[in-house]
Amino acid sequence: MEALLWLILTALVISVPIVYPRWTLRRALARPLAAADQAVLEASVPFYRKLTPEQQRQLQRMVAQFLHQKKFIGCAGLEVTSAMRITIAAQACLLLLDKPSKVYRALHTILLYPSAFIAERNEVGAGGVVTPARQQMLGESWSDGRIVLSWDDVERGTRDWQGGNNVVLHEFAHQLDSESGSNNGAPYLGSPDSYRSWSQVLSRDYANLRQEAWLGRQDGVLDHYGATSPAEFFAVVTETFFTRPWQLAARHAALYGELRKYYRVDPRDWLPAPPPPEPEPAFLSMSMPVRSFAWADW
Repeated sequence: MEALLWLILTALVISVPIVYPRWTLRRALARPLAAADQAVLEASVPFYRKLTPEQQRQLQRMVAQFLHQKKFIGCAGLEVTSAMRITIAAQACLLLLDKPSKVYRALHTILLYPSAFIAERNEVGAGGVVTPARQQMLGESWSDGRIVLSWDDVERGTRDWQGGNNVVLHEFAHQLDSESGSNNGAPYLGSPDSYRSWSQVLSRDYANLRQEAWLGRQDGVLDHYGATSPAEFFAVVTETFFTRPWQLAARHAALYGELRKYYRVDPRDWLPAPPPPEPEPAFLSMSMPVRSFAWADW
């Protein structure tokens, strides 16, 4: 009975956000980052020096707000350090530059594991048979104001920024997606015209990625995990936009344009252009019909 009560109380503590008085936030924002914290911030965003002075000020301010308002909890014995908090906050807030934002208003808790973690899932098979399954995860974004991350993978994405995979960018893109009311691959865009353009471009590229995944082809830019659902497609293209912008713009110009309008930045200003790829050998192309997918039900 005592064990059950402890579990219930723990769940309540994690799921209920902490409400801070406004004056405490103003005080937190008025304090400049310590020199050691500023060094971590700059290391967390390798192109920090390429940001404009105004963008640097924005990022510092949003990181301070994030650290003040969000709770970090170490899991599986992990002790969360100040450097871990700043690294995650800096990369999460990178998605908010030059945009009016409440700094992930619905988010209140980040659960941090030392490495990939196991999540229990129910898989639906043929005939609707539900089978319990265990999946290894690098991160998850939940609709109740929580994000789960693997610290090993946060570090890996920071060290190899232009590798195309960044679990922080991916999971916080899901948080932005949910701000429109549901996780459907269409974040809050502000106007009907913006939604029409977004739907047209992302529906097409999503359908193309699904076809490539089915055929086993890879264009070297978008991870096939984005073919899982429209929500995962948005998270994957967000990772690619901020880590491999030149490649994304070259292969998916219209998609890059939509992301540039939404995020209001152009990461090509920050990251060097890669060397031109070597020519690929000619091959016999297969022509197959592409199924049309509806992006979202507006």
